[in-house]
Amino acid sequence: MIFTMRMLCAFLVALQFLTSLPVRLASMPDEKTLGHSLLFYPLVGLIIGWILALLCGLLDTSPPLVAAAVLTASWILLTGGLHLDGLADSADAWVGGMGDTDKTLAIMKDPHCGAAGVTAVILLVLLKFAALHTLIIAQQGIVIIYAAVLARALVVLLFLTTPYVRNPGLGATLANHQPYVLNTLVVTTTPVLLVYLTSFDYIWLLFAAAVIFLLLRRLMIQRIHGTTGDTTGALVEISELGIILTAVLWILD
Repeated sequence: MIFTMRMLCAFLVALQFLTSLPVRLASMPDEKTLGHSLLFYPLVGLIIGWILALLCGLLDTSPPLVAAAVLTASWILLTGGLHLDGLADSADAWVGGMGDTDKTLAIMKDPHCGAAGVTAVILLVLLKFAALHTLIIAQQGIVIIYAAVLARALVVLLFLTTPYVRNPGLGATLANHQPYVLNTLVVTTTPVLLVYLTSFDYIWLLFAAAVIFLLLRRLMIQRIHGTTGDTTGALVEISELGIILTAVLWILD
C-alpha cells in the first residue's frame, strides 16, 4: 500500500513538473518520492504526445499552416516552456562560456536571456513548426507521440549515466534518489513497447534519438563534466526536434 501511494505521488510529481496541466500536490513529497518521479517521465511524455496527436487529428480539416501553428503553440503551452528555458540558458552558456567549465556554469545560472539563447529558441520553434506542417499533411501524428515519449526517456537515461553537477536542487535530488534498477527497466522497455505497439517502420526514430543523446551527452561531459537542469531541458527540446525531423526527412521521404 505504501509503495503504491509512493508511486502514485511520484507520477503526480512528474506530471506537475513536466506539464502545465492542473495538478497540484497538497504537500512537498519526500526525496525518495521525487527520485521515483523519473520513472514516470516517459509516461508523462505519452500523455503529452497523445494530447498533441489528438489535437493534430482534430485540426485535420484546418489549413496545414494554421494547424501547424496551433500545434506548435499548444506544445509549448502544454509543457509550460520549461525545456525551452533550459535550451536558452544552455545556448547562452555554451557561447558565452568559451570552453571554460566554471564560466559556462555561471552563465547558466544567470536568469537573463542573451542573444544566443533567443536565437536558439527561435530557430528550434521555426524548425519544429515546419516539421509539424509536413507531419500534418502526411497524417503522421504518431511521430509526435514518439518524440514526446523518447525525449523524456532520454532524460531518465541521462540521469542514469551522467553526473549531476549542481547541488543542491531538484535535479540533484532526482539524481541522488533515483531507483537505478527500475529506471534501467524503463529506459530499455520504453522504445521496445513503442515500436511493438505502433510499427517497425518507425524504428529509425529510435536510432535518431540514440545518436542525439550520445552527441549531446558528449558535449555536456566535455564542457561541464556532467549535466544540469538546463542541459537536461535542452536535451528534451533538441531530441524532440531531431526525432520529428528524422521522420520528415527520412521515413516520410
